[in-house]
Amino acid sequence: MTPTFTTEDFAALGGPALVYVRPVSASEVMAGAPAEALETFHIQPEQTLYALHSANGIRLAVMVDKDSAYAAALANELAPVSVH
Repeated sequence: MTPTFTTEDFAALGGPALVYVRPVSASEVMAGAPAEALETFHIQPEQTLYALHSANGIRLAVMVDKDSAYAAALANELAPVSVH
């Protein structure tokens, strides 16, 4: 039998320091941002960005490349893992 995990169960597995990095389209990020916040950014909607999420799924940051996402996690004493 395959175990079923709730969001809380999954978050508890890695503790508060576990974060995951996943690719995300710029259009997805832009859809949730206020228009005035986007005025200073020069990204194309089809561009791939990399989002850093807590274990419970909350988006913490968005970076322009995977290396920057991992570096940001490590700089903040977090343990990054990749999600495909």
